[in-house]
Amino acid sequence: MITGQGNIPDDVIEEVLAKSDIVDTVSKYVHLTKQGKYLKGLCPFHSEKTPSFTVTPERQIFYCYGCGKGGNAIKFRMEIEGFSFPEAVKTMAEENDISLPEGQGVPAIPRNPEKERLFEANELSAKLYHFLLKNTEHGTEAMRYLRSRGMNDKIIDQFQIGYAPDRWDTLVQFLTKRSFDLKEMEKGGLLSARHEQEGYLDRFRGRIMFPIHDRSGKVIAFAGRILGEGQPKYLNSPETILFNKSRTLYNLHQAKTSIRKLRQILLFEGYGDVISSWEAGLHNGVATMGTSLTENQVAIMKSLAEEVVVVYDGDKAGMAAALKVIPLLEGVGLRVRIALMNEGMDPDDYIRKFGAERFRHVVESAVSTTKFKLIYLKKNHILLEEDGKIAYTKEALPIIAALNSSTEREVYLRELSSELHLSYESLKQDCNLLRQSMMQKKMDEGDNKENRWNNGRHKKGRVPAPTLLPAYHAAERRLLSLMLQDAEAARYVGDRLGEAFNIEDHAAIAAYLYAFYAQGKSPDISRFMSSLHDDRLEMTVSSIMMMEAPAEWNVQVLDDCIREVLKFPQQREINQKKEEMIKAERSGDFLRAAQIASEIIALERQ
Repeated sequence: MITGQGNIPDDVIEEVLAKSDIVDTVSKYVHLTKQGKYLKGLCPFHSEKTPSFTVTPERQIFYCYGCGKGGNAIKFRMEIEGFSFPEAVKTMAEENDISLPEGQGVPAIPRNPEKERLFEANELSAKLYHFLLKNTEHGTEAMRYLRSRGMNDKIIDQFQIGYAPDRWDTLVQFLTKRSFDLKEMEKGGLLSARHEQEGYLDRFRGRIMFPIHDRSGKVIAFAGRILGEGQPKYLNSPETILFNKSRTLYNLHQAKTSIRKLRQILLFEGYGDVISSWEAGLHNGVATMGTSLTENQVAIMKSLAEEVVVVYDGDKAGMAAALKVIPLLEGVGLRVRIALMNEGMDPDDYIRKFGAERFRHVVESAVSTTKFKLIYLKKNHILLEEDGKIAYTKEALPIIAALNSSTEREVYLRELSSELHLSYESLKQDCNLLRQSMMQKKMDEGDNKENRWNNGRHKKGRVPAPTLLPAYHAAERRLLSLMLQDAEAARYVGDRLGEAFNIEDHAAIAAYLYAFYAQGKSPDISRFMSSLHDDRLEMTVSSIMMMEAPAEWNVQVLDDCIREVLKFPQQREINQKKEEMIKAERSGDFLRAAQIASEIIALERQ
C-alpha cells in the first residue's frame, strides 16, 4: 500500500481532505468574509489590522500575503494546533468518523521518547502531590486552607489538586527512584538545577499544586499557589516541549464537552474561579492562567464556541483586563458578553459569599460589550456635575456611533438621554456627525492608501513597492501554476524542460509533480501539497496558486516560458564570459580576450 507522511496511507489522507472543506476548517478559527472567489480574514499566525489571510475554496488552500504561511486543511490544523502531520490527520479522521484500521500503517503517531517520558513523569508527579495533600501530615495545612475556600474532597479529586512539601528534594528522590533522567526532568520543568553545586532540587516547594492538562487530558505542567504570604503568589511551570502557555487553556480538557454542547465558553482569570464555577454547576469554564489572552487561545475558543462570557474580577484591574480582551475575541467573530461582579470581588469570592444560584444568574445576565464599555467609562466621571456629564457624553458617543445597527444605536442613545436628562435628538445628531467622520476616516485609511501597512509588526513602515520578478523567475512560476492545474501541461514541460528550473524550490516542486501524475493521479492542489513533506515547498505552492494565471494553456505559452527559463543560465554564462574578457584585456592578455569574445559570440548565436 502506498503511504504518505508518517506511514499514513494516501487513501486515508485523501479521505480526510475530501471531508475537511478548507472553508469549514478555517472558519472555526478565523472570521472570514467573501471577496469574489476568495474569502479573507485576519491571519491567526501573525498580528495584522487589515486582512491579508486568503482562503480559496476552489483550490482548497489558504495563503497569507503578510507572513507567507499557506497550505491545505491538514496544514492549517498543524499550524493552528501545533500538531505533527500524523497528529493532525488522526484528529481530523476522528472528527469526520473516518476509520483508521490498526496494523495498516496508521497507528500510532510516531513515538517521541522524550515527550513520552515527560508525560509519564508529569502524571506520576501529579499523583504524588495529590497523595501528599490527602494522606500525609505535609498536606494538613494545605487541606485546611482548601476547606476554608469551600472545596470538598470531590472537587479536590476532580481537579487532582495536590501539595508540594516545603522540602528541597521530595520530587527529586521520587523521580530518581523511578530511574528518570534528572537533567531531562529539569528541561521538562519539574526540577531546577542547583546554582552553587551540582545536582537538582524541586521547582515547587510549599505550594498547593494545580495540574495543567492538554486538550486530551494529559498532565503537561503545574501551577503552584503559595501557602501564606510570599511572592510569587502563583508559580507556573516554564515553557517546555509539552507546555506552551500561549496555546493552553486551563481546564479545557474537562470543559470541552460542555462547551461544544452549549457553544459557549466562560473565560476566567484564575484556577480557583474555574474550580468554584465547576462546583456551582457551570462546566464550560476555562482560564488563561494569570497571563494575557493570546491570539492562539482565541483561535482555540473560536474552534469550539460561538459566544464567550468574560467572567473577570470586579475590581479596576479586572475590568481593564476585560476591556482588553474584547477586540481580540470580537476580531475573530465571537459573540462577547461581560459578567458583572460586585466591586472588588472575584468569581470565587462571589460564589462563596452569595452561593451558586446567584452566581449563575450573574453569568446569565452578562451585558453586551457596548454596555460594559459605557459602565466602565461611567466610573471615571461624576455625573451629578455638569462637567462630568459632558465629559462622559463625549467619551460614550464614539462607542455608540461605532455600532453598525441603527436599532442598537437608538437603544443606547435613549438610555444615555434618560440617564443624563439630555435631549435624545441632540444626542442622535452628534452621533450621526461622529459616524460620518468615522466613515470618512475609514475611506481615507483604506487599502489603496500609499502608506498603509497591514502588519501589526510594521506600524511605522511604508508599503514596499511590489518586487518585479526577473523574467525567468516569473516564467517558472507561471509554468508551475499551469502544471499544477493540468497533467498534460506537466507532461509537456517534463519532456522539454524536466527539472532544469533555475530556482531550487521550483525544481523540487516540479519533480514532486511529475511523480504525482506518474501515479495516475488527477490535478488536485490540496492532495498534491500533502505529498510534499516540506513546509517551504508548501508555502511556495500556495503562493504560486494565488497568481491570477489562467487554467487554459497552449503550446505557444509553454514554449515561451520554457525558452525564458533555458535562456537564463546561458545569459548568466555570457555575463561571466564578458567579465573574464574585461579582466584579460586589463591584464594585457589580448589573445585570451579574443578567444573569450568568440566564445561569447557563439553563445549569443545559441
